[in-house]
Amino acid sequence: MWLAAAAPSLARRLLFLGPPPPPLLLRLLSRSSRRRRRRLHSLGLAAMPEKRPFERLPADVSPINYSLCLKPDLLDFTFEGKLEAAAQVRQATNQIVMNCADIDIITASYAPEGDEEIHATGFNYQNEDEKVTLSFPSTLQTGTGTLKIDFVGELNDKMKGFYRSKYTTPSGEVRYAAVTQFEATDARRAFPCWDEPAIKATFDISLVVPKDRVALSNMNVIDRKPYPDDENVVEVKFARTPVMSTYLVAFVVGEYDFVETRSKDGVCVRVYTPVGKAEQGKFALEVAAKTLPFYKDYFNVPYPLPKIDLIAIADFAAGAMENWGLVTYRETALLIDPKNSCSSSRQWVALVVGHELAHQWFGNLVTMEWWTHLWLNEGFASWIEYLCVDHCFPEYDIWTQFVSADYTRAQELDALDNSHPIEVSVGHPAEVDEIFDAISYSKGASVIRMLHDYIGDKDFKKGMNMYLTKFQQKNAATEDLWESLENASGKPIAAVMNTWTKQMGFPLIYVEAEQVEDDRLLRLSQRKFCASGPYVGEDCPQWMVPITISTSEDPNHAKLKILMDKPEMNVVLKNVKPDQWVKLNLGTVGFYRTQYSSAMLESLLPGIRDLSLPPVDRLGLQNDLFSLARAGIISTVEVLKVMEAFVNEPNYTVWSDLSCNLGILSTLLSHTDFYEEIQEFVKDVFSPIGERLGWDPKPGEGHLDALLRGLVLGKLGKAGHKATLEEARRRFKDHVEGKQILSADLRSPVYLTVLKHGDGTTLDIMLKLHKQADMQEEKNRIERVLGATLSPELIQKVLTFALSEEVRPQDTVSVIGGVAGGSKHGRKAAWKFIKDNWEELYNRYQGGFLISRLIKLSVEGFAVDKMAGEVKAFFESHPAPSAERTIQQCCENILLNAAWLKRDAESIHQYLLQRKASPPTA
Repeated sequence: MWLAAAAPSLARRLLFLGPPPPPLLLRLLSRSSRRRRRRLHSLGLAAMPEKRPFERLPADVSPINYSLCLKPDLLDFTFEGKLEAAAQVRQATNQIVMNCADIDIITASYAPEGDEEIHATGFNYQNEDEKVTLSFPSTLQTGTGTLKIDFVGELNDKMKGFYRSKYTTPSGEVRYAAVTQFEATDARRAFPCWDEPAIKATFDISLVVPKDRVALSNMNVIDRKPYPDDENVVEVKFARTPVMSTYLVAFVVGEYDFVETRSKDGVCVRVYTPVGKAEQGKFALEVAAKTLPFYKDYFNVPYPLPKIDLIAIADFAAGAMENWGLVTYRETALLIDPKNSCSSSRQWVALVVGHELAHQWFGNLVTMEWWTHLWLNEGFASWIEYLCVDHCFPEYDIWTQFVSADYTRAQELDALDNSHPIEVSVGHPAEVDEIFDAISYSKGASVIRMLHDYIGDKDFKKGMNMYLTKFQQKNAATEDLWESLENASGKPIAAVMNTWTKQMGFPLIYVEAEQVEDDRLLRLSQRKFCASGPYVGEDCPQWMVPITISTSEDPNHAKLKILMDKPEMNVVLKNVKPDQWVKLNLGTVGFYRTQYSSAMLESLLPGIRDLSLPPVDRLGLQNDLFSLARAGIISTVEVLKVMEAFVNEPNYTVWSDLSCNLGILSTLLSHTDFYEEIQEFVKDVFSPIGERLGWDPKPGEGHLDALLRGLVLGKLGKAGHKATLEEARRRFKDHVEGKQILSADLRSPVYLTVLKHGDGTTLDIMLKLHKQADMQEEKNRIERVLGATLSPELIQKVLTFALSEEVRPQDTVSVIGGVAGGSKHGRKAAWKFIKDNWEELYNRYQGGFLISRLIKLSVEGFAVDKMAGEVKAFFESHPAPSAERTIQQCCENILLNAAWLKRDAESIHQYLLQRKASPPTA
């Protein structure tokens, strides 16, 4: 589961950008940081609550093969199941403990091989631990046998386990499909099983289904025969799977069309779509057919199954799920309409397909031993999806986008006191959902990208092949991967990577330079980077940091690569002229932030304006400065001055990151009475690029130009740029009247603009467009912008709409989140709405990561100390165990926002007034 205009002394005025401060000054400067930490402790936010006691399943009985037959009832939303499991009794016992949740066992028996059947005399359900103990009247002796269980369950509406998914037929009739989502711990809701990733077995699956429905599972169909009791029903039998974990089992029963092809390796690839929409599966099919051979060549291990199906599911909580041979997706992560899908949707589909297919090897063929190593699955797939998309679509410049989408997002979260290490000790199932976050995915991907760069592609591929070959159809831990990569490269991989995966956080590298004749002497020091200011603990963590250094002589290549394995070190760069700049972290690959001395920063800033710094380095420099300002290490005003130097910037991703940071600042300043002034600043920064791009594509433009145009017009429209607003209204009117349909790439910015500056009529038109939309992408596009509306009455209407039948359950979160992010009033209204409707919302998403996402989107924008207390108090009386860490992080962010506002609001206001009085010249 994406500065010539500034005064020459600008850099010198950035706090701390001289030599490292002496200890006394550091103590004084970090008082505010200590005060903030004390505030966290006073609210009880600085440490996670104690973990629940938990025991893994006993090892005395384990499965060899599951023979499973399920018969779902698509009208009554129930299912019947028969399980015959070939099992091994390793230690004599009179009970069998399995995982089981929301299932009623009717009968159970065990027949030792060649002996008589022993019927279970008791089923003891431990609901809290999602286990059942089957008790037998006599001891089960060591050896093999057959465990038989008949059971019934519910096709639930919680988007987990074996559940129902609502869809509408082309004729308008509402029907339901039966689908699965088992990761992390929900196979136990479909059948009693040993539901732990290390307890692997083979599976023989049969589905008894209406004969007019499509039935799919992990493997290919080997038999389809009439069901004895009902001529309208058939039994569909699937081939035996390889040895695999329960969380990767899947089955789907519903109505679908498909498109198919064969990869050049002969694998049958199908994309299943809603009926009548087969055309929308072609893009994903093309990506999948290119991706399978790419991974086969990269890993030098063939894809192990005869087929792979990719299927769009109407109600689906995650983006997608890598079930072996049957990958399930949200419709928006798989379907592309050639006429009505925007460029960002194509890119999203390519990345998600790349991610899930990578798991077919990394996760499915070799599986983590326990959820502690989840990051290995997700971090790796989140890295290699970009490698794959870069191979399929080099024009996407996808690695630059990685920095904005994953790397900086991970750093933002990992700077918090309530972050967590990449490797987290996981016990109780309720804790697993918590680690499906930006640390496991995005930080995981970022440190693997850094590792790949440190090792080199050739040795990395060699090590990956060793790992996959050694552990195929088995389980592995993080250390096993390090060992393979160490053997392939001869480098101290485990020693380096343990500093990145076993401790939370990352370093801030402080650097200053001195010219010594023809050489440049660099003094480097590392200290943990904290969102609350300088690290003040006694024992500062240390990292082994692969550092690359480039100069203006050759900005795209490293002049020197070193491994910084101590708190401080000196480095000499030979033959660097006094007028040449020196930059750390070429390509923004190392997972650290950099703080330059004033002289070094000053020499780098012109490289932003004249574009001599590569795009990803311009992005990294700006993002580092913005984060230093958020942490109170430098002044926000100075970062605003640096942002103004991006006037000539052509790169989409650089603009995207700049836009994101200005969005964070705008949200912060919505708590002041000078919010309009920051909007003026946004208009000034984005107007020149908006004028250069215009509204309509020009000959020769490509994917990135389309993304940039949408981004810039949306930013200008939201900020109330007069010409953009007028043109958006004109085009929206033509679109609604059918005179000139808006291109897909312009819809989001136009919808956002007219809603933000519209009235009740505009909202009504938008809701009508939503109702008429046949494509989920268009519905989602509208849902995400509805929160831009400003009137309290209309905001309430949008919130009510979020919980209506019109919005799919998984999309309610983005509607409420959009309201919270839309305005100051929207934030308050969304928080009240969540509190008022908590029971319904929690019941809908209980235990899943959507509840964490809902909380994060809704409360993180607050910037008043007392709100942290209010949020904490609410969740103390309304517990959400799977979101505990998210709640802690949100409260911490609220306190950090409040401190930032207190610290910098006045100086930002003065600067914006001063700009108004004497506007800067380009």
